[in-house]
Amino acid sequence: MDEHTTELTVGAAAKLLDVSIRTLHHWDAIGLASPSERTWAGYRIYTAADMQRLRRVLIFRELGLPLAEIGRILDDPGVDLATELAEQRASLRTRIDQLQRVVSAVERMMETTTMGKKLTAAEQAEILGPNWNPAWEAEAQQRWGQTDEWAQSEAIKQTMTTADWQRVKDDTEAFEAELAAAFTRGVEPGSQEANMLAERHRASIGQWFDMTIEKQVCISRLYLSDPRFAAHYDERADGLAAWLVEVIAAGALARGVDPETAEWQ
Repeated sequence: MDEHTTELTVGAAAKLLDVSIRTLHHWDAIGLASPSERTWAGYRIYTAADMQRLRRVLIFRELGLPLAEIGRILDDPGVDLATELAEQRASLRTRIDQLQRVVSAVERMMETTTMGKKLTAAEQAEILGPNWNPAWEAEAQQRWGQTDEWAQSEAIKQTMTTADWQRVKDDTEAFEAELAAAFTRGVEPGSQEANMLAERHRASIGQWFDMTIEKQVCISRLYLSDPRFAAHYDERADGLAAWLVEVIAAGALARGVDPETAEWQ
């Protein structure tokens, strides 16, 4: 049996898609994906078109989109599904690249027998540029040195080579330039493009420690409360820091997180 079979009961569809019957019932109840026909005996069945929609729901769910957002994408005639999938593919590739970097870091940790390879302050300044201030790391350690996130970050840094640090710098420069370009073009917070940038921002921080949407929102608050962060972004484009905070807040809201009440978790 495959998805082109004309009469798929709820149970058969659930087995084919490897989801629970309860899941299909829930999607039916909220109007996300419903069987559109019935057998002569009154059993509801999924058509080939219904199964195609279910496949799309599963793809978008695996990408982390809320069910309400998935329904909007599939039902809005103004949404170009091919474009939406291309954007989600780009976001997914970013996440894959991030995970590959983490895997590489873990492999280096497994291979090495000597730890403590962290770059010296002079080496960091040479790679990160003249704007890098070693005192910032001391300040960060004082504030967050007892947290799990700090321990994760330090474990990764201890395995990084000079080339790794150069890659981080290059990736950061490229992404921040892209943020400035989007801001200058007038990209609206909450738009698809802005939400994708918010996800990439979260992934960029997530290369150092486990990053939730709530943590991302908390970090973004520093972009306005700490003048050093504001100056860093506004140097690229005046107002960029405030815009980025709005982009992150709107992206969080789209994923079901209230940015006003978000806490570090």
